[in-house]
Amino acid sequence: MRWIIAIVLGWLVLPMLLPMPRAVAVAGAFDWPLHPRPPVVRRFDRPVHDWLPGHRGVDLGGAPGQPVLAAGDGFVVFAGEVAGKPVVSVDHAGGLRTTYEPVRASVTVGRKVFRGEVLGVLKAGHPGCAGACLHWGVRRGREYLDPLGLVHLAPLRLEPVQGRPP
Repeated sequence: MRWIIAIVLGWLVLPMLLPMPRAVAVAGAFDWPLHPRPPVVRRFDRPVHDWLPGHRGVDLGGAPGQPVLAAGDGFVVFAGEVAGKPVVSVDHAGGLRTTYEPVRASVTVGRKVFRGEVLGVLKAGHPGCAGACLHWGVRRGREYLDPLGLVHLAPLRLEPVQGRPP
């Protein structure tokens, strides 16, 4: 009987000791970078290979001059231009980095920011958007992830245990 109790307790405790899946964010740790909740104009489209075209983030509908908010607590690691576009990047716990573009920054590199804190204002001119869109991205290391997963809206994709079908 004792061994049955030990096995049952092991099965109950083991999941708490294992790390969470890589794409799962801590519930409530992240929020939308625009308020009110913006429409998703263009979704994440992960390319099959890193060098192929895709859409490594989501485009959120907004208005020029609208405040852009930190999606979660972290530190500003970049606030400047990339290829002529104003970008802000924030590092978060767990190795996540969020990026916000095109944003005229009101924060500086090294600053601690909290979820919902203003990073800057949205600028017009993002390709494929009438008016203004925020391109919001997230990655862990070199792997791009769907930022909608931070706010629990990423689509689930189930695959067979043996991998993808031929």
